[in-house]
Amino acid sequence: MSQRSFASAEYALKKKRTRREVFLADMERIVPWSRLEAAIAPSYPRSCRVGRPPIGVPKMLRMYCLQQWYGLADAALEDALYDSQSMRDFVGIDLSREAVPDATTLLKFRRLLLANDLTKVLFDEINAHLAEQGLLMRSGTIVDATIIAAPSSTKNATGERGPDMHQAKKGNQWHFGMKAHIGVDAESGLVHTVIGTAANVNDVTQAGALLHGQETSAFGDAGYRGVDKREEAKGPTWFVAMQPGKRRALDMTKKWARLLEKAEQLKAAMRAKVEHPFHVVKNQFRHRKARYKGMVKNQGQLFSLFGLANLVIAKRSLLDLQARGAS
Repeated sequence: MSQRSFASAEYALKKKRTRREVFLADMERIVPWSRLEAAIAPSYPRSCRVGRPPIGVPKMLRMYCLQQWYGLADAALEDALYDSQSMRDFVGIDLSREAVPDATTLLKFRRLLLANDLTKVLFDEINAHLAEQGLLMRSGTIVDATIIAAPSSTKNATGERGPDMHQAKKGNQWHFGMKAHIGVDAESGLVHTVIGTAANVNDVTQAGALLHGQETSAFGDAGYRGVDKREEAKGPTWFVAMQPGKRRALDMTKKWARLLEKAEQLKAAMRAKVEHPFHVVKNQFRHRKARYKGMVKNQGQLFSLFGLANLVIAKRSLLDLQARGAS
């Protein structure tokens, strides 16, 4: 057992646990680390006699997760690890014995994940773990999409905006960027499918690809009108919201209109679950803008973000399962 440094020992004696410490302690318990590390290991470089030995997968994976949870750039994460004892404890770094891996090391790790399509593998492994815990059902799916902004400036070397990004109008406002389309389990609210497209791609065109094929019912907002007529989306019974204008025009003095309004409220209550993953990714993980250039890199990050968001959403259930298993 290694001896603790004076700084880490002093930190451990403080009387208050910060929210960051609590969150990281929970994540340490519920993330299936061994499963994710095993998925990365075959593609990760091994030690060789020449040069500096590579940093182990456990530390690099934890650094990568920190980057997604706190919306940090590579250099910003390196600085944060030097500043934060709780982050260093989570990764397993003792400054009295080693330095923090630099930003370039994390960059190479991200490129390795992207080159081997490992972010999709990690997403699938997390969902497989949740399914084994009985948390991911297959009876229904809720589909939705959100716009993620991208830099629209042309003040760069090419003098052009991102070629994979496009503008789209939402309400009376134009947005430039991409869309994250997700299919969410209607029972648990966990994301089972993620697709990234340009912002101008119509939501209904991706609905069929967001289904896993085992659901008996599917839900969508008014943007998915006509989805039941599309060949690729046939199978489940679709419950799509009424157009807002038609809903406002209902005559509530009529019994049939009141029943129709009640049905719309029930559909809206079911669809509300799809907003939770978006809230976690955009507000808690601070992913409001596309971080990288090109759709491939940004789609790869979406798999990581929504996979980790699933763990945050299921955190209480996973901790309860662990507590019951330990008792």
